[in-house]
Amino acid sequence: QDIRGTRQMAEHNDFGQWGERVAADFLEQKGYGIMRRNWRFGHRDIDIIAVDRDTLVIAEVKTRAGNTLTEPETAVDSRKMRSLAMAANAFVKKHGIDAPIRFDIIAVTGASGGEYSINHIEDAFTPLPY
Repeated sequence: QDIRGTRQMAEHNDFGQWGERVAADFLEQKGYGIMRRNWRFGHRDIDIIAVDRDTLVIAEVKTRAGNTLTEPETAVDSRKMRSLAMAANAFVKKHGIDAPIRFDIIAVTGASGGEYSINHIEDAFTPLPY
């Protein structure tokens, strides 16, 4: 059972990484500059940090295999928003960035190696102060 659980976790991580690659490629095709992927600040992480013209974009990627009961973009709850805000604040301070910040959600639904769809929600949320 432990081995199966580990394999399932590895497959889940691979699937998530595939979704993040698809999302990063999508943003690049839209003219965004990708600064970082999977940036970590302690136990917090940002999937994609990009630049859209003069705006720093913090993108949370949600990947799902198919039509589940919940849409991928609804998986970003207030706790995740707060975590993203804290990590973004750390990134901005560390790199001395003085630019507007936007929080996007990119929902990738489909299959690795198969058909998929992307729903890019720009300015998806404004995190509350923490």
